Amino acid sequence: MNNNIKSEFLGTAFRAAMLAGDYIVKSLGNITSNDIDIKQASDFVTTIDKESENIIISTIQKKFPDHHFLAEESAANTTTGQYRWIIDPLDGTTNFIHQYPVFSVSIALEFEGDIILGIVYDPLREELFTAEKGGGAFLNGLSFHVSQISELNGCLISTGFPFRQKEIIDDYLKLFKNIFFKVSDIRRAGSAAIDLAHISCGRCDGFFEIGLSPWDIAAGSLLIQEAGGLVTDFNGGNDYLSTGNIVAATPVIHTKLLEEVRNVFKHSIEK
Repeated sequence: MNNNIKSEFLGTAFRAAMLAGDYIVKSLGNITSNDIDIKQASDFVTTIDKESENIIISTIQKKFPDHHFLAEESAANTTTGQYRWIIDPLDGTTNFIHQYPVFSVSIALEFEGDIILGIVYDPLREELFTAEKGGGAFLNGLSFHVSQISELNGCLISTGFPFRQKEIIDDYLKLFKNIFFKVSDIRRAGSAAIDLAHISCGRCDGFFEIGLSPWDIAAGSLLIQEAGGLVTDFNGGNDYLSTGNIVAATPVIHTKLLEEVRNVFKHSIEK
């Protein structure tokens, strides 16, 4: 791929994210119970999620009509092709419903199974995180790097609770406790895409979560890698998009964080 093609991808994703983000912000505080459906226990979808997804897909399709999509609210459309866009139109739906101001739009582009572009847009703060494979990571056009911290006791770690797998809460809380006593503090914001974006630009130092979906982490994983960080599954491999189990951090902290995760979950999560 030449740079002109890559720029077309980024420009199209940028327009899609801006349009979706503008729609989401204008809709904040204007939904009723009739706009909310339950996909499964503790997992919600709103009419805003669905319309945001429509905005993103239609914007991309106008430019690239032959591309394929894997999107949260139409996940049954899992066909693959040379190019596939992986989309979370509103990451942090529960936050959005409650007007808790942490949610985002996440758009990634996959080329023959490899993530080559990632965008995470925080529409409330008007922060646009972008990365193209081999091109570095940027926040509103300014390049950035993961933090340079090297000891766990100075780290701010982010995570998410396994609300789709509540049966593993005891093991999760054991891991949480083990990490909590070794780090500076832990955050749970409610949008994995924002968590990963914040690691990429050095606001947090590490992240772990269980049972996420590809659209939650595809864009953010590239941001971290292009900013100099590491992203793996719980085995230290590259299957985090398929397993949904992810450890992401600065290179030094990743080794330490992965060790903590594997001490608890090495027999019960990854196969």
